[in-house]
Amino acid sequence: MNILVCIKRVPDIAGSVTLDDTGAGIDESGLGHTMSSHEECAVELAIGTAAATGGTVTVLTVGPAEAVEQLRAAVAVGANDGILIETADPAAFGPEDIAQVIGDVVRDRAESGQTFDLVLLGDDAADTGDFQVGIRLAYDLGYPVLSNIQTLSPTDSGGIEARGIGPAGTEIFTVDLPAVIAVHEGGVDPRYPSITGRMKAKRAPIAEYDAPEPGAGNPRIRLELPEVKQSSVTVLGEGPEAAPALVDVLEEIGVIRP
Repeated sequence: MNILVCIKRVPDIAGSVTLDDTGAGIDESGLGHTMSSHEECAVELAIGTAAATGGTVTVLTVGPAEAVEQLRAAVAVGANDGILIETADPAAFGPEDIAQVIGDVVRDRAESGQTFDLVLLGDDAADTGDFQVGIRLAYDLGYPVLSNIQTLSPTDSGGIEARGIGPAGTEIFTVDLPAVIAVHEGGVDPRYPSITGRMKAKRAPIAEYDAPEPGAGNPRIRLELPEVKQSSVTVLGEGPEAAPALVDVLEEIGVIRP
């Protein structure tokens, strides 16, 4: 089973988040970069599924030249090769644009003899949270699509069994291939690269292309930071004098009954 995994270079946010001057992106000055946790799990699922079926894993990203770091990080843990669709302004590409670019790559590779049985993405990216690319890509390709998936298993009939957590518990789907699946973190633990994997990643083939001009596909207007909620502390008292106030609080939150 040959699998394409779509990843995105995102800021590694460990502290406060600020927006850039345009208001449409995160100010990345001074920040490191990584791939989203959903996509790390997608890479892990792809590697395991390809190994079980004798297939390959290709990782793809649409982003700046520096995004080759994330492609090589995926190769270091087991992917075979990568595709970089380079653009100096990733924020100019809306979800519909990204889906179109990925769809064009899938079609172009099919014409040259490389078909992908399965396309995996993260449910959403850590920086923009669009939740749209997987659905739009499936529509563009005419493939069935699943989202919020956490584990994958090949079926005897050549399809894939996918499991995810829904409102009522575990949901199980069987889908024919080719298909698009959006992965949610939590079903697997992404592996860490070995020294051998890091050495392999340095030599792995990375195909590089220039991204087309973005169309009018859902351009991002702006991002908004959530309102910062101010925390407060109430001192109930000191020593035995605080006991009645503590009882009132426990009754209020339902820990004890009056």
